[in-house]
Amino acid sequence: MLRKFWNGRSIRLQLLVVFALVDLFAVLLFSSVMILRARTQTRIEIAASVRLAELLVGDAAKFVSQQVTAEEFLRTLPTQLRSIRHVRIAVKDAAGMPVAVTLSGNEHAPAPGWFAALVAPAVEPHDVPVTVAGKPVGQVEILGEPADEIAEVWENFIAIGSLAALLNLAMLAILYILFGRVLDPLTGLAVGLSDLQHESYAVRLPQPYPRELAVIVDQFNALANALETVRAENVALNRQLIRAQDDERRRTALELHDEVGPCLFGLKVSAASIDAAARELPDKIANKMSERAREIVTTVEHLQAINRTMLERLRPMALGHVPLREIVDRLVSERARQAPQISFCFSAEGLAASYGDSVDLTVYRCIQESLTNSIRHAHAMHVNVEICDDHAARVLKLIVRDDGRGMAGDTSAGLGISGMQERVEGLGGRYHLQSQTGRGTCVNIIIPLGDPETAYQNDNKIIVETT
Repeated sequence: MLRKFWNGRSIRLQLLVVFALVDLFAVLLFSSVMILRARTQTRIEIAASVRLAELLVGDAAKFVSQQVTAEEFLRTLPTQLRSIRHVRIAVKDAAGMPVAVTLSGNEHAPAPGWFAALVAPAVEPHDVPVTVAGKPVGQVEILGEPADEIAEVWENFIAIGSLAALLNLAMLAILYILFGRVLDPLTGLAVGLSDLQHESYAVRLPQPYPRELAVIVDQFNALANALETVRAENVALNRQLIRAQDDERRRTALELHDEVGPCLFGLKVSAASIDAAARELPDKIANKMSERAREIVTTVEHLQAINRTMLERLRPMALGHVPLREIVDRLVSERARQAPQISFCFSAEGLAASYGDSVDLTVYRCIQESLTNSIRHAHAMHVNVEICDDHAARVLKLIVRDDGRGMAGDTSAGLGISGMQERVEGLGGRYHLQSQTGRGTCVNIIIPLGDPETAYQNDNKIIVETT
């Protein structure tokens, strides 16, 4: 779980976390060193203060005036020693009874208990006997008081820690901005890869300043350029293949129309002549020959129907001779007669008379297949067919929308849909099918009339507008 959480973070956050961990380790190490040094310095300071107090007590007892009584000397001794820091002085008489106690003043706010426990050294009391004229008059107990020294160390620790925290926060902010500037090309690279995934090969990334990232960007731009070149070559090849297929279909259709059609018509005429000639023969023979002649005529008529169907499948005969709008209008009207329970609507804007055999035949076949699917499978009540020539984008837009039962997301595409998609993409266009169960189906087709890249650049916008 930790690895999954870590791997799911951004590089910027990972770098900042690593820096923060290193910084935290440095803070802990620095704090430990400071506490150890403070403990040592406090121990030295307390020892020096206790030693100084011992010397002053000895000197005071040595030079005490003989006019001062022992009791008065003991009472005034703490006042004389009140300037000594970090010590507590307790004065007792010869009988061991306390005479006076003095504490060193704490000029600083006390440190927290946990910090005092870490820094405070071990403190042992020191007893100094007081002798006047060779006679013991009492004793002075000197005890180290490190509270004031610890408070000073704590204040220094807080001041240095606050300054370090501000510097670290400023450093993190600077690193956050710096990492963002350095890693920003990676975000652009991800966007560029997404464009490549959506087959938009015209994307190029700007040159970043870091040398390593510049190498990656150069390789990306080279890859995009190579893919764009290959795509252009594939589009050109597909166009040639489609033209070759259309030319072959056109030649085959012409041969069926000009060769097979007249031959079948000749057979039909000959069969009719045989039937007419058989009437002059005896009845038995005439009836038999007339029956055979009629069978020949029936067979020829069946072959003529097959020939007309093949001609229509290969290439509509009106294509190239009748404007594209009229051909599509006739196709929609024919489907409306075949399915009177469905309301068909057809609209066309700015269409030219023809866009060439390949484009015209692709538009015709796509509309034909889409209408067939709406009638057979969608059980729609309304079907709309829209064709628009976008002169600005130099693309031909085709939309076929119905309100039928739609398709599930995991439904595999049939041969008709695959054929439409292959033919449209062969012309450098885009085929997009939008369908949801119970919400109808919408076929969006974009066919470039100039540079195929125009269609790719406007594809997403067009699809959103038509959804």
